Amino acid sequence: MKTRFVLLAFVLTLLPQTLIAQRAEIISSLDARTDEYFQVAHKIWEWAELGYQEEKSSALLKDVLAQEGFSIESGVVGIPTAFVAEYGNGAPVIGILAEFDALPARTKDGAGHACGHHLFGAASVAAAVAVKDWLVSSGQSGTVRLYGTPAEEGGAGKVYLVREGLFNDTDAVLHWHPADRNDASPVTTLANRSAKFRFYGRSTHAASAPERGRSALDGVEAMNMMVNMLREHVPQETRIHYVITRGGLAPNVVPDYAEVYYYVRHPLAQTLEEIFPRVIKAAEGAALGTGTSMDFEIIHGLHSVLPNDALSQVILSNMESLGGVQYDAEEQRFAEEIRKTLDAASIPLGSESTIQPLRPKISKGSTDVGDVSYMAPTAGFTTATWVPGTAAHSWQAVAAGGMSIGKKGLALAAKTLALTTLDLLLDEELLLTARGEFEERRGPDFEYQPLLGDRDPPLDYRK
Repeated sequence: MKTRFVLLAFVLTLLPQTLIAQRAEIISSLDARTDEYFQVAHKIWEWAELGYQEEKSSALLKDVLAQEGFSIESGVVGIPTAFVAEYGNGAPVIGILAEFDALPARTKDGAGHACGHHLFGAASVAAAVAVKDWLVSSGQSGTVRLYGTPAEEGGAGKVYLVREGLFNDTDAVLHWHPADRNDASPVTTLANRSAKFRFYGRSTHAASAPERGRSALDGVEAMNMMVNMLREHVPQETRIHYVITRGGLAPNVVPDYAEVYYYVRHPLAQTLEEIFPRVIKAAEGAALGTGTSMDFEIIHGLHSVLPNDALSQVILSNMESLGGVQYDAEEQRFAEEIRKTLDAASIPLGSESTIQPLRPKISKGSTDVGDVSYMAPTAGFTTATWVPGTAAHSWQAVAAGGMSIGKKGLALAAKTLALTTLDLLLDEELLLTARGEFEERRGPDFEYQPLLGDRDPPLDYRK
């Protein structure tokens, strides 16, 4: 019996060193394949496919995962480019999110990856593969599950996966995002609902018979005027913005059809639910006043992100152990030239090599990760894939994301995701702590209701 206890004690002293070696192996394997994964990202960067149209991008990521032995379910919840890839067995189940859609009109040739989702998808796949390799070599039980989620940019792809219960059995979910800094701070966002308001009038010659016409564009402009007056009478955290997507074809023809696309945001979903009907009333009043008719289509709806401090702390520890991004001489010159094009840089050049301290934040943006975060403990981070001071949705982000600066941010993200997934697979107490915080913040009476209702995925919203 004494010999047995001595042997057990000896094994326990070896476990930390074994874990250190396993972490080092994960890092080494990712370093060895960084160029390969960046080639994947760069192909997606070149294709720059818009939301729900990411056929080649989705297929490429699935091919990489299939070659690594993942089981893959394609076309989930009626979305052709959505997929779920899984490896392992049993609990815990750790989810990793992967995005891959581009933005319209962000380069001279059209769409571009101005939000870096090409890097997002490739780094998440890289991390999942590294964890798979560890599961194989260690014999550890547990499951790594990668969610291929299209159309984050206005299409709410993840919401449909949440609505159909695809996250119900996950123990934790990790995500990341390209940015101009390395930051694991717990961040919440604004809840968001969007809609396309369509006005229908009567066409006629604008000069010879204007009295016979009813301008659909007048309806749009009247709605916009009333909503702009509404801004004074909504909570100050509210954000409302729009773009006229159809306004007529010729000045001498009274438009019989016009369309305006609105986003309405607020930190609290329940407050958003009070504001949005007032926007609808403005549209109805505009139609009444201009003699037109109107209908609208909800395009997407997103909950705000529910942060998780316990998970963020673990992510921070892993990022700090890895360190930031180091520029070589050529990248430094590139960064200095990019900085000259920025009106105001919010963070200094050189900060890409550091890890930001944890500062809980409220982002003014929105993401469909919010809905995921109400299904399981969820946390994310950013890495410096862009030159410090670069704003998302800019040509500067497109440029950096397509070269070696983007590659270095991808590598840091993949390692951080993989090491954090390893921690979650091994540390039951960490999962319990994260779950307790999640349930406390979500509240005992929470009942999930998607803000986009029961609509089908808007597969043609970018067409």
